[in-house]
Amino acid sequence: MTEEILELIDRLEENRSLSAEEYERLLARRCEQSAAELARRADAARQRVYGNRIFTRGLIEISNICRNDCLYCGIRRSNRNAKRYRLTPQQIQRCADQGYRLGFRTFVLQGGEDPYYSDEVLCGIVSGIKREFPDCAVTLSLGERSRESYRVLHDAGADRYLLRHETADPVLYRMLHPEEMSFENRMRCLRDLKSIGYHTGCGFMVGPPGQTLTALAKDLKFVETFRPEMCGIGPFIPQHDTPFGKEKPGTPELTCYLLSILRLIDPGLLLPSTTALGTIDPSGREKGILAGANVLMPNLSPPAARENYTLYDGKLSGGIEAAESRELLAARMRGIGFELVIDRGDPIRE
Repeated sequence: MTEEILELIDRLEENRSLSAEEYERLLARRCEQSAAELARRADAARQRVYGNRIFTRGLIEISNICRNDCLYCGIRRSNRNAKRYRLTPQQIQRCADQGYRLGFRTFVLQGGEDPYYSDEVLCGIVSGIKREFPDCAVTLSLGERSRESYRVLHDAGADRYLLRHETADPVLYRMLHPEEMSFENRMRCLRDLKSIGYHTGCGFMVGPPGQTLTALAKDLKFVETFRPEMCGIGPFIPQHDTPFGKEKPGTPELTCYLLSILRLIDPGLLLPSTTALGTIDPSGREKGILAGANVLMPNLSPPAARENYTLYDGKLSGGIEAAESRELLAARMRGIGFELVIDRGDPIRE
């Protein structure tokens, strides 16, 4: 590790900010020593704010029906091989009931942009969960909607909204998405969510086709300036029925490096160690936590839904990825010095 990189890490830790060009240099000169140093400092920053607590969210994948045709996604509308499903409000409520008994105090409703889930339907689902479990948080991750839609869902009780921006580089965004989707609208959605009062989450893929270190540096700068409460990142993993089905996946090493940088940008950030990271590396969950993450999202969906929510090949849904294996996951976390807590896991701002 060179003196230049050590100086960049020092300034990042102290100021929580670098220029886009400096982020790019930090990425370009990545090595084992710089990764270890970033992870050490990220762990110290996370410990200062959250201690050794790891928060869990119960993930409910409500539908794999999607109006969009994103080039990297296995549930894109043109994938005729996808086995489509949609959970009813009653099924979603049963998932939440089970999750509460298992110790989850945040539920994440995630799905494709399925027209069935109108504001009326979603407001009923959200208000039903909040009425039954007023001590819990409800997170939505249902894509791009109008400002008015986001507002009424927030009024119904939705606390958080996760909308991954996928990339902060408009050129790369165009390469990854169909013509009818726009980078400008994605950014509009994120601004609307934040101004309405949601705890807002963004996020990006690591290693999709066409991504450069310059593009990744833009992602880091975007997170720094947007200041989301949550940020979800994970390695790109191809899905065989998509145009990117034969592309190389991203790497767990670069993903973990970025997790450490994000933790130093914002020590209070809610930062998941994602299913994609666990899919691409058997120890990926643990590596993500050791790099600075502090959130895990086990799957509460019905078994058939888990099998068919095929965003990418090999997506894990059993073992420690399954919500019913919470105790196994807790043991894995204890093994690396962390405690799985029963808590909503609200963000803490220093």
